[in-house]
Amino acid sequence: MQFKIPNHLKKYTVEQNYSQYTFIDQACWRFIMKISVHFFKNHADKTYIEGLKKTGITIDKIPKIKNINKKLLQFGWRAVCVRGFIPPQIFMEFQSLKILPIAADMRSHHHLTYTPSPDIVHEAAGHAPIIANKDYAQYLINYGEIAAKAILSHEDINLYYAIRDLSDIKENIQSTQAEIKKADKKLKEAYNKISYCSEASYLARMNWWTVEYGLIGKINNPKIFGAGLLSSVAESENCLTSQVKKIPFSLKCLDYNYDITEQQPHLFVTPNYKFLSKELKKMSQKMAYKKGGEYGLKTAIKAKTLCTIKFENSIQISGIVSSYIKNKNNINFIKLDGPSQISVNNKQIKKHGPLYHSSGYSSPIGQISKYKKSINQLNNKQINQLNIIKNKLCTLRFETNLIVHGYIHNIYKKNNKMQIITFKDCTVKHKNKILFEPSWGYFDLICVSDIKSVYNGPADTEKYYAELGNKADKYKQYNIKKEQIKDNQTLNYYFKKIEEIKKIRNKTENTNKLSLLYKKSIKNKVTDWLLAYEFIAASNCNRNLDWINKLYLDLEKKSLQKSDLSRAIKRGLNLFV
Repeated sequence: MQFKIPNHLKKYTVEQNYSQYTFIDQACWRFIMKISVHFFKNHADKTYIEGLKKTGITIDKIPKIKNINKKLLQFGWRAVCVRGFIPPQIFMEFQSLKILPIAADMRSHHHLTYTPSPDIVHEAAGHAPIIANKDYAQYLINYGEIAAKAILSHEDINLYYAIRDLSDIKENIQSTQAEIKKADKKLKEAYNKISYCSEASYLARMNWWTVEYGLIGKINNPKIFGAGLLSSVAESENCLTSQVKKIPFSLKCLDYNYDITEQQPHLFVTPNYKFLSKELKKMSQKMAYKKGGEYGLKTAIKAKTLCTIKFENSIQISGIVSSYIKNKNNINFIKLDGPSQISVNNKQIKKHGPLYHSSGYSSPIGQISKYKKSINQLNNKQINQLNIIKNKLCTLRFETNLIVHGYIHNIYKKNNKMQIITFKDCTVKHKNKILFEPSWGYFDLICVSDIKSVYNGPADTEKYYAELGNKADKYKQYNIKKEQIKDNQTLNYYFKKIEEIKKIRNKTENTNKLSLLYKKSIKNKVTDWLLAYEFIAASNCNRNLDWINKLYLDLEKKSLQKSDLSRAIKRGLNLFV
């Protein structure tokens, strides 16, 4: 099965540079996966364990995304490598195309139990396995298609920037406390500037309480399926305690906001995955892309972001909707700001792209007063009576005293129906107000009446962004992130040597070399809890060796402390029992 990634999405993809992973990274992945698999055998949805194998998620080493892609192809999906945080709408667009974006970065072992930045643990081990369940995979597709149409606000975009920046700064080991504090302040300011909950925000909440933090099954004994929980060593354990309230899943989850920096105080339990799709469909009926009309326009105007208005004959106008004129229940004029695009069935009409309509777009719509019909419903006799003929002077009177007067330069038709009438020397007036004057150039009148849908983004995404290039990227600098300086090279050396020693089949030689390496680490004052764990694991937890027993007792003491890391270490030690 061949997949094509749209050009405007390709810029978010990167190659997985497998050589970037240190031996510390590999040990971190190995530790997380081993304690997770042991825990999730009893506490995750039954799909999880079998899904790991089916989707190419390896346990002993960080998986290669190209191998995950090969496995997902068997389900009709594919995987691509992306860098860190990508815009939520872009993630959903990938998902609607049955493409799983996977962040290549690996969390540091200092953030082993949880990282605010997307990493391969979350994206691969969290998201991929449950795709093996057909009902869940269908929910992801349904959700992606709907979420891609959800109108997001300019406030949402600012919040995305703030979350992304704080996440990157926290995960960057070079960051100072002052930088973290500054980024945290900007995030709080972005949150405080949210004046309303947009469609995209509501969809994000549903995503959070299902795809990221969802539970499934019975309310008194739920299982985990959310990627955020499956990839969080700490919260996956904590979430099943009585301290976290369990609520039967319904659309009431949309009333619950969330904080990505904190563990969740409540979670929602769905009886099955089909129920999620059913509730999602119910939710979509209230969205602008389904309701259209004045409701859709108001939603877009409030958002102040690039949206598309779709009409009854599949004409689509894309831009930032700024205003409209109405007569009782009918919309008679629309105005869009910024680079705008005219399309039919998601294909940009030639010469009607965002460069041509760079300053925005406006047009009367609706019925001609004389006939109480829209232009595309007129018969030939009525068309001739109105003088809608190329190179002829024409005056069109719409409802609400909207008048278009000028010479017809061109008529664009599709399926023998007029779609666009282009005027020159044109004046558009509403009562005594001039809406368009001849000096502004050609005027393009769309022959439409009913607004069927209003939704996020441009109609022909490929053409829109191809014409404007970086000028159109509302998520500018999406891929700018400091290169991570990996943990101390000396520490990494010891992890590397342990891996080499593990390959020695002679048990005596293996033990002797491990002992010498341990003594060297003590001499050089190299101490680290994960390194200690690796020594123990490499010796098959041979506590008959005094130095292994000492390392074990030290970790056991550390595991008794009250912290998420301590509990993770305890789970790791339990694997040796």
